[in-house]
Amino acid sequence: MPLYMDRHDVPGATAEETARYHAADLEIAGQFGVEFFSYWHDSTRGLVFCFARAPGEEAVIEAHRAAHGLVPAEVIEVSESDVVRFLGKVQDPADASEVTSAFRTICFTDLVGSTELLDRLGQSEYMVLLTEHDLVIREALLKWKGREVKHTGDGFLVVFDEVDKALRWALDVRGSFEKRSDLDVRIGIAAGEPVDHDDDIFGAAVTMANRICSSAGPGQIYVSDVVRDLGMERHFRFDGGHTEALKGFSEPATIYEMLGTT
Repeated sequence: MPLYMDRHDVPGATAEETARYHAADLEIAGQFGVEFFSYWHDSTRGLVFCFARAPGEEAVIEAHRAAHGLVPAEVIEVSESDVVRFLGKVQDPADASEVTSAFRTICFTDLVGSTELLDRLGQSEYMVLLTEHDLVIREALLKWKGREVKHTGDGFLVVFDEVDKALRWALDVRGSFEKRSDLDVRIGIAAGEPVDHDDDIFGAAVTMANRICSSAGPGQIYVSDVVRDLGMERHFRFDGGHTEALKGFSEPATIYEMLGTT
């Protein structure tokens, strides 16, 4: 059977209330052929996300309706590997004290001028540089406890549970490449929830991070307005921002360059 994630809009709900809803789901799920594995609760944003195996999305909806009446606003089909890469190890919270948020920080890196490098250096020398490039990013990823979602050939898609770790990782990566004269990278960072009016897990945040990365220049770290706001709370510095139309988004986005820490 396929796997699904759903989103419930529950402003004001506490972790204890959400735990009771989940317990009610578990009691009745079998009647609908549904198996609930885990859930995430974000009290700040008033959101709950559930992860389940079911014969179809309608079965997920009906199981929730019968258990407590909280019908999800969105349901999307997902792969288990994507859930683990983006959200980390999946485990069912034992009680309200173990409930965590599904909010994640998404980052893209891009090796600037990779095609020109390949043409100028040739395949062998280029692959040596690319291996060094990958090692720098992966070592920083290990240091700041991020997860590699995808290697794009000349860049990475990575994810962090905490925005401050994502920003410190980005500064480390930039600092490492600033010491070199042969490689330049740019980084784009966005953040969001796994199900948000999109058919893909973290679809909007992934697209935003990708578009922001493409807008950055060599050595620049561009972030979304959400990341900038959270970063300022954690003593990171940003410029005044600029507005830009990004492909795939109906409204222009305000993008900020991260300058460092305060």
